Amino acid sequence: MIIDAYNTTQDVRGRSDYLTGARPGQAPPPYTPFDPRRILDRMDAAGVDMAMVCSLAQRIENDFIAGLVKAYPDRFIGFGQVMPQADDALDEIARMRDLGISGLKLHPSLHGYHVADHGLLDPVFSTCAALGMPILINALDDAFCSPLAIEEIAKGHPTVPTIIAHMGAVWNVPEAIIVAERNPHIYLETSATLIADVKRAYARLGPDQILFGSEWPGSDFDLERMKIAKAVPDEADRAKIEGGNMARILGL
Repeated sequence: MIIDAYNTTQDVRGRSDYLTGARPGQAPPPYTPFDPRRILDRMDAAGVDMAMVCSLAQRIENDFIAGLVKAYPDRFIGFGQVMPQADDALDEIARMRDLGISGLKLHPSLHGYHVADHGLLDPVFSTCAALGMPILINALDDAFCSPLAIEEIAKGHPTVPTIIAHMGAVWNVPEAIIVAERNPHIYLETSATLIADVKRAYARLGPDQILFGSEWPGSDFDLERMKIAKAVPDEADRAKIEGGNMARILGL
């Protein structure tokens, strides 16, 4: 089974040029509900069986994500979001789990906190541990969530699978590999990385802590599968990276 570990969907795009694709100053297009065939057709074309989906983070849409999972339980794995500084953050994580959402995505840079803030995030990690939910942290060259800072918070919660999205690309990939070497419950997700990054991680870690991801629609599933195929020629190892590891994390 091919399982993609990181993709984004957004139901309400509002006025954002970035989300709507409109030119600056141009009126955004009228709201139309997200059509799941947009992503499902691309998954089918690339032979991807299941894909993790989450909101892009400019807007938290947990009910929308839960609805996608409910409509397509054999195709989508939902990760929800909270702002950890919100008073109801822990209750919302529990509600997400009740809605069928499998994991939590954190985006410190967009939501305004540092990932090594123990007072803020230890309760979040403890809640996810109790609920059996992995945590994915968006970590692109970011002062708010460098791999070493992720290690600082995650090392105290060894039962919570913690995924460093984008492997800390571009400049923090070496740190991310070091952190994963020291912590078997920390995983590296491959979207937005170079082939050389994946090769380096594979050479140092082997296949068990690497997760294939595309971050569709930023990239496409067939392109990212080609990258993994070129970086990891061993078929059995590639099977772990392209789905086996994520299945194990999620208990599928």
